[in-house]
Amino acid sequence: MNILGFNDIKILSNIEISKEIFRIEKKLFNLKLKKTTRQLFKSHDIKKAKRYLIQLRSILTLRLNYLEQKKNNSILNLIKSQNYLNESY
Repeated sequence: MNILGFNDIKILSNIEISKEIFRIEKKLFNLKLKKTTRQLFKSHDIKKAKRYLIQLRSILTLRLNYLEQKKNNSILNLIKSQNYLNESY
């Protein structure tokens, strides 16, 4: 299984991370399917895939939260600069 390091993941764009999440979820599904059908597979690959998936989702979530916060702050700054609010917000 081709797994990137945590520092390598941080370099990827959000779209690339989403594609990687989809790929790992598919890989994890296939590993679980092999487990239930008692086919040969490396049992530690499930654990590695889960950890990698968690890392990818964590980074993507942090980035999206940062973008959302930045968007909200810019809207509040625009409202303050236009004096739409009489009270300090």
